Amino acid sequence: MTEMTKTNFVTCDLLDANPESQVCLPNIEGKSFYSFGGKDKFCGEIVTVKCFEDNSRVKELLNSEGRDSNGEGKVLVVDGGGSMRCALLGDMIAQSAIDNGWAGVVVYGCVRDVDDMAQMDIGVMALGCIPRKSTRRGEGQTDLEISFGDLTLNSGMYVYADNNGIIASEKPLI
Repeated sequence: MTEMTKTNFVTCDLLDANPESQVCLPNIEGKSFYSFGGKDKFCGEIVTVKCFEDNSRVKELLNSEGRDSNGEGKVLVVDGGGSMRCALLGDMIAQSAIDNGWAGVVVYGCVRDVDDMAQMDIGVMALGCIPRKSTRRGEGQTDLEISFGDLTLNSGMYVYADNNGIIASEKPLI
């Protein structure tokens, strides 16, 4: 069997080998995660942000260094409260994330500019897409515990996402 790496892992196999890992539910109050980025699988150390219909902190974080101490890309996990009224990530902020070394973004909310984002070298999982951008009021909190879809996440944990779903762990699985 081939050794699992950050480019060939399968969340099913990771979970089988690490059953203590958390699993994101496939249906959260009628909503599910879909892949919108050019990478269909991504993983990394988590950085959390909680914001509701204001992507100020998302833009700020993805415009900063996105690599961990080993030079690997981190993953921004955004608790947008599941709002389907506006997008918290678009193509310009996604490009900023790529430029700063981020591996991916998980948005418990919506994204936009999905045709362009699908061509970009970044993983993006979100509940849906909508053309409306968020307002920027400078609101939102970073590095705090967030919860959605049966996951409880903190910065410094690890997330793994592919077409099978999203899992999270206290320790790196690869």
